[in-house]
Amino acid sequence: MSLLSWQERPAAALADGGVIGPDERLPWPQTAAMGVQHVIAMFGATVLAPILMGFDPNLAIFMSGIGTLIFYFATGGKVPSYLGSSFAFIGVVIAATGYGGQGLNANIAVALGGIIMCGLIYTLIGVLVQAVGTRWIERLMPPVVTGAVVAVIGLNLAHIPIKNMAASNFDSWMQLITFLCVALVAVFTRGMVQRLLILVGLFIATLIYLLLTNGLGLGKPMDFSGIVAAPWIGLPKFTAPVFDTNAALLIAPVALILVAENLGHIKAVAAMTGRNLDPYIGRAFGADGLATMVSGAVGGTGVTTYAENIGVMAATRIYSTAVFLVAAGMALLLGFSPKFGAFIQAIPLPVMGGVSIVVFGLITIAGARIWVENKVDFTNPANLLVAAITLVLGTGDFTLKFGDFALGGIGTATFGAVLLHALLRR
Repeated sequence: MSLLSWQERPAAALADGGVIGPDERLPWPQTAAMGVQHVIAMFGATVLAPILMGFDPNLAIFMSGIGTLIFYFATGGKVPSYLGSSFAFIGVVIAATGYGGQGLNANIAVALGGIIMCGLIYTLIGVLVQAVGTRWIERLMPPVVTGAVVAVIGLNLAHIPIKNMAASNFDSWMQLITFLCVALVAVFTRGMVQRLLILVGLFIATLIYLLLTNGLGLGKPMDFSGIVAAPWIGLPKFTAPVFDTNAALLIAPVALILVAENLGHIKAVAAMTGRNLDPYIGRAFGADGLATMVSGAVGGTGVTTYAENIGVMAATRIYSTAVFLVAAGMALLLGFSPKFGAFIQAIPLPVMGGVSIVVFGLITIAGARIWVENKVDFTNPANLLVAAITLVLGTGDFTLKFGDFALGGIGTATFGAVLLHALLRR
């Protein structure tokens, strides 16, 4: 099917099986269920990032819904993606505000000004790409580069569930049980249950955790007091930005990392859907930048396209943008409901860790799929070295510092891949 014929198709056409394209959807009840799964996939990271920076998690969830809606309408509903809190801001925000790690960040307003400036630069990059086209991006980032960058996103995140989400031997075993539950659902079920493999697997693993801990006393029991105490309805904590030159200079360069992340995500989705999304890259950059500015203007974190949700799409083969409308709507409701937020946060950390192992692994395989489908020739020493060095830089979280600004593993791997390819290609 040509790009033109795809663009002319009506959005959200009904589909009931197989691969569901961006402009198609399942019946609304199934679409809603898929939306729940995407909300859960993004929830852990979108809550964790603001907590690490001292932001209000409920506001971050709410603004992720707003950002996703901005992205949907800016791209005309053609690019399936969820926008959530970006981890790229954590280091620079902590450095700019001197945050000590406990409670709300007292200097959050200073960080918000820098986040807005970052979003502005990101938006301007999107306008430039939209004006001059994407050929220069294709030349800078051919399949060998994009495949490596996408794989690195999953590999770079792998340490989070392995090292940070299993405090005991019991927790490690629960992670194993969790990803086995997801795998068994994926292989031995059919229909909508198979489509909801992550949601169903997480539910089964949580029940097992509840039985083993609260029932048999084998690990840290689930605590429901937060759910009981949380009100059903409550406003997030809004904060006005303050523009400080030093903070802006420290935070604004994160725009380059967001460009690399977004481009890698779009290339991954394009590879999975078999559709040319290059005409929407400029819009996607601009939408992400605008969403970051809007979020920063009211006290939220900077946002980016979420790798977790790409992993869910890879597993379910459902790329319908209608699913993300549902997910965005649910995020808006969650933002105003501390009760629902507490319910999701009550999911045991090792269970979320087991799900993260699956999702991050699927992201990594999506990068390898780009190589396979584009028949990347690894007998070519240039391709071999670009991929090899990029993977180790990203997996090892190789970091370069420029004064107070640190370019972490995903950033060094991305720019390293681009520069290596430009240097080594003939």
